[in-house]
Amino acid sequence: MTGYVATAEVDVSASPGQVWNALTDPVLIEQYMFGSHVETSWQPGDPIAWKGEYDGRAYVDHGEIIAVEPERRLEVTHFSPLTGQEDKPENYHRLVYEIDDRGDLVHVSLKQDNNGSEDEADHSAKNWQSMLDGLKEVVERG
Repeated sequence: MTGYVATAEVDVSASPGQVWNALTDPVLIEQYMFGSHVETSWQPGDPIAWKGEYDGRAYVDHGEIIAVEPERRLEVTHFSPLTGQEDKPENYHRLVYEIDDRGDLVHVSLKQDNNGSEDEADHSAKNWQSMLDGLKEVVERG
């Protein structure tokens, strides 16, 4: 991981399979990821796109699937044009989701690297924490 790293984590009362399903099912993702519609094959090397609307502005964030270990780990790159940065590899973030089965609970952690400052990492961490809290709610609600 490079630059400042944003982290978020949550414990979910569910199975690793239920959490994995919520991380990879576009219908469920839309319920907790700020209305984003995700398009991808979930195959390493393939593109991923997040489409939606934020503050009345349409957006299409994009990246690439890096690694997929069902029920354990998901790694993708992510770029948002809303940052105002140029669309080039050094401006992409790497997102790593890890799922840890702890018996009655599943611990989900998310790290986002390549933040430009501590403030940027803190802002990202708050957004990701909100998203993971939403994932927990969607999964536990069933």
